[in-house]
Amino acid sequence: MKFGIDRLITEEDLRKRLEGRRVALVAHPASVTAGLVHSLDALVAREVNVTSAFGPQHGLKGDKQDNMVETGDEIDAQYGIPVFSLYGEVRRPTERMMDSADVFLFDLQDLGCRIYTFVTTLLYLLEEAARADKAVWVLDRPNPAGGPVEGTLLRAGQESFVGAAEMVMRHGMTMGEMARWFVDHFKLDVELEVVEMRGWSPGKAPGYGWPEDRVWINPSPNAASLNMARAYAGTVMLEGTTLSEGRGTTRPLEVLFGAPDVDAKAVLAEMDRLAPVWMRGCAIRECWFEPTFHKHAGKLCNGLMVHAEGQFYDHHAFRPWRLQALAFKAIRSLYPDYPLWRDFAYEYEYDRLAIDVINGGPALREWVDDSEADPDDLDTLASADEANWRETIAPHLIYG
Repeated sequence: MKFGIDRLITEEDLRKRLEGRRVALVAHPASVTAGLVHSLDALVAREVNVTSAFGPQHGLKGDKQDNMVETGDEIDAQYGIPVFSLYGEVRRPTERMMDSADVFLFDLQDLGCRIYTFVTTLLYLLEEAARADKAVWVLDRPNPAGGPVEGTLLRAGQESFVGAAEMVMRHGMTMGEMARWFVDHFKLDVELEVVEMRGWSPGKAPGYGWPEDRVWINPSPNAASLNMARAYAGTVMLEGTTLSEGRGTTRPLEVLFGAPDVDAKAVLAEMDRLAPVWMRGCAIRECWFEPTFHKHAGKLCNGLMVHAEGQFYDHHAFRPWRLQALAFKAIRSLYPDYPLWRDFAYEYEYDRLAIDVINGGPALREWVDDSEADPDDLDTLASADEANWRETIAPHLIYG
């Protein structure tokens, strides 16, 4: 199969449309060709007139480990072009940045989750391109989580850098499809081109979203595996809690929780009692770890690891958002007074709890904390939103 970048560097007709135009590239370490050549190098080698580059959160080089660690602008040492940061002094491209090119190539590998900030970076680029009369080409890449959608819709007024618009957590789209929806939803007057993939089959074996003939490269430092990408629409919610998400270990965001004062076996049993159907599609294994940094650093944590991979993975049964919600509910059931929700400034939002910012509203937190609420209550709310979202995005899907 071919990703968008592979088509651009191999199809002369596509490249001819860039002749005489200044080109910018929005990229990160996973922006590579099938031959593992970085997109910037591949474009320059094909004599595309690249005049600037942009890095999202974690930087063009992907060197910023934690969230909310900013990257500065720089000059590329090899090509002498400016490299602008979209996670530094600004998150939205400035007029000066937009003046650096005529066509902006967006080549970021996404994880299929609303909270992954590359989604918002795409929206901001489209909006600024509309204002500056610039073109945006999305060089499409797979959604490694495939096409399933899951979670409640972000509520109006709850937008943030981790919530660009009223979409569900696990959005089920590629960045090319997302760009088409953004243009329609926000009525953007922008020249948008989606360089579509060839041969991608979401939801089908053997890859179920990620082609087996392509290696996995971290799009951000803690996105270390396909297992993480599949689980992320659930495990990312741990960032809004006092529980460890495994940062400071070699398997971050592949655990349902870790803590020195929680009995993981008891939580697993309570999850099975509350909603065993939400646990399908993966294996869940008790684990122990001691983070070297971040939450509970230097303390032995008991936790549960998710294996949405190999023989244990059922693409159509796995529902990571519900699975993570169930883990929270089980902990609250066993430990009613546990200080679950972490109160800190999350992605520059100072007036809302982080868990509410992550979920685009308070509904999930309120469900967890309500001792009378049961799994059917959350399922009813989410199922309605998921049906609404599927209908909303249907006209914008490219790959079926």
